[in-house]
Amino acid sequence: MRRTGAQIVWEMMKREGVEVAFGIPGGAIMDVYHPRQEYGIRHVLMRHEQCAAHAADGYARASGRVGVAMATSGPGATNLVTGIATAMMDSSPIVCITGQVPTPLIGSDAFQETDITGITLPITKHNYLVTDVDELAYTIHEAFYIARSGRPGPVLIDIPKDVQRAETDFVPPEGEIRLPGYRPVGQGDPEAVRQAADLINSAQRPVILAGHGVLMSGAVDALRAFAEKTDTPVALTLLGKGGFPASHPLALGMMGMHGEAFVNQAIQEADLLLAFGMRFDDRVTGKLEHYAPKARKVHVDLDAAELNKIVQVDVAILGDLRQVLEQLLPLVERTSHWEWRGQIDRWREESRARDIVNRPSNGHVLPPQVVNALWEATEGRAILVTDVGQHQMWAAQYYHLDRPHTIITPGGLGTMGFGLPAAIGAQVARPDREVWAVVGDGGFQMTLQELATVVQEQLPLRIALFNNGYLGMVRQWQELFYGRRYESTGLLNPDFVRLVEAYGVRGWRVTDPEEIRPAIAEARSHPGPAFVEFQVAQEGDDGNVYPMVPAGAALHEMIRRPMPVVEAR
Repeated sequence: MRRTGAQIVWEMMKREGVEVAFGIPGGAIMDVYHPRQEYGIRHVLMRHEQCAAHAADGYARASGRVGVAMATSGPGATNLVTGIATAMMDSSPIVCITGQVPTPLIGSDAFQETDITGITLPITKHNYLVTDVDELAYTIHEAFYIARSGRPGPVLIDIPKDVQRAETDFVPPEGEIRLPGYRPVGQGDPEAVRQAADLINSAQRPVILAGHGVLMSGAVDALRAFAEKTDTPVALTLLGKGGFPASHPLALGMMGMHGEAFVNQAIQEADLLLAFGMRFDDRVTGKLEHYAPKARKVHVDLDAAELNKIVQVDVAILGDLRQVLEQLLPLVERTSHWEWRGQIDRWREESRARDIVNRPSNGHVLPPQVVNALWEATEGRAILVTDVGQHQMWAAQYYHLDRPHTIITPGGLGTMGFGLPAAIGAQVARPDREVWAVVGDGGFQMTLQELATVVQEQLPLRIALFNNGYLGMVRQWQELFYGRRYESTGLLNPDFVRLVEAYGVRGWRVTDPEEIRPAIAEARSHPGPAFVEFQVAQEGDDGNVYPMVPAGAALHEMIRRPMPVVEAR
């Protein structure tokens, strides 16, 4: 079968199970785009290449499959960089295909030439510059394998224009891929597993720290079985949310900088931490010298580089989390930690007394009440895709997840502008599901041009915008630590409702607490894309995310929401 390089791209993507790609064509990739219709793969035309990468990322996280982004050379390829870095930090499997100037012109500073493989080397799991059409099919096959296997991540394939046009005898790659030095792990070392089981069986105050690896390894059921047998409370990282049902009696909630105060207290008082598929990010640990000082520590991860990288542990197990939990389960004793759980519950009640979800709002639209109303309306079944900032933390705190893969958020890189394009990818991946993009007024304006994509693709996406007229999280830091000098954080915003309606999206504005639930109900019943702007409290206790562990502080030194004032009768 004679095929051009361009045809091989689509032929191989089809063989890899690709059904949709996100991108923007241009001069150096035009030849690849030309035969697309012959292969029946859907293409979603984005309005910016960064958003193509974010959409591929959202698609991957919502579907569990590899997402695909495409761009031309030069500025098209470099625009992908932020999206690639986001996927790398959050271990999201995407393949980016870029066009390149013809091979004879590489290195000559030709029009729209950029060394994109050199630029993306630190932020990809692997990348390729294909200079021989005979190597193209196997390269694509290998790229998808690397993206999805082991610890997933982004892979980039750069294809010069002459390679796209060249013809060759197409022979589909067959057989198992073997790469020297790349061996995704499976079970953990039996001796290390036994040592971990001994620590678990002797612990009195254990806590599980469940991360993104629970979801990526398919360990949700195994984690639940382990937690129930050992009667161990489960705390979650931001990206681990959904890995353990929030309604379960052993569920604690989110840990770390903006985690629940009682969860952080439990970590600081624990005598054993079981870190499952998480990487001890600085937003989780706070000041390392004072992190969980009373606890022995067991760390399970499939990336050897993460073990003992930040926190020195007593037992490190290199392995796939699901398989390691299956090894541990018969070795651990069925036990009860009722006294420890009772102490945690007393801390939990004190934290709940500070919550504002059920407090009178004094006429303000309070963000936690908005998220809580959204959770109640959707019964926690919607897929939430967030941007970065205060709204992200409120969503993580108040949208309680009982199902995996129902919150998609940029945790590691913290990318503003991620929410809308990633929600497009999630909605394309799951047309059967209700998808909400939860965004702030700052990040939304970085990628709002993708509203045109939403309308063009006829996606029933819902968008909840928290408008406080600031770059909210930066403003909160300025309020608490910089003497309320709000330097370069105030936003002169447009009329968002008129703006989205200019794109063809139905919009509502909420300025009164009584309007929250009716607006959400109307947006949910609208057959097309819908947008609700919530004009929320701007500053002070009503406009800040609590709790908050200040930079450089220990977990137990968090700033708490003030207790409500009880008026004497």
